[in-house]
Amino acid sequence: MAIKSNIVLIGMPGVGKSTVGVILAKVLGYEFIDSDLVIQKQTGKLLKDIIEEKGPQGFIDVENDINSKLEADHSIIATGGSIVYGAEAMAHLKEIGTVVYLKQSLKELEHRLGNIKNRGVVLKPGQTLATLYEERIVLYEKYADITIDEENLDIEDTIKAVQEALQK
Repeated sequence: MAIKSNIVLIGMPGVGKSTVGVILAKVLGYEFIDSDLVIQKQTGKLLKDIIEEKGPQGFIDVENDINSKLEADHSIIATGGSIVYGAEAMAHLKEIGTVVYLKQSLKELEHRLGNIKNRGVVLKPGQTLATLYEERIVLYEKYADITIDEENLDIEDTIKAVQEALQK
């Protein structure tokens, strides 16, 4: 597989996209972009405030718009978990980068996340982490060029697995 100039990390909140992304960028000599921080910078608002003001779909629209115009070169891009709802953003990210899905079990995510409301997680009314997980897995798998199953992997192991997969 030809490596594109960027590596895009997708996956559920709590899988470690930002943590893995920062370290991977250092190891590979890439820039690091956290797309959630790009959204906060461009809107001047915290993610949870955008979700409160505009609702889940309104946030997804903002996320899709900003990410579909994201400019990056030789960068690791850590995306928000809801990025896969934005078709334009995902088409753009797949065009400019190799999409790596960091996959984690629901049980482990429940353990890691605790209260997901504080993390700016996009939940529709009545939606649980479990139903969100089921809904998104299909989309993560659809867009992924590479899938890294993080089950029983620590951060170092995950980074090594990503590097090995990119070299294939």
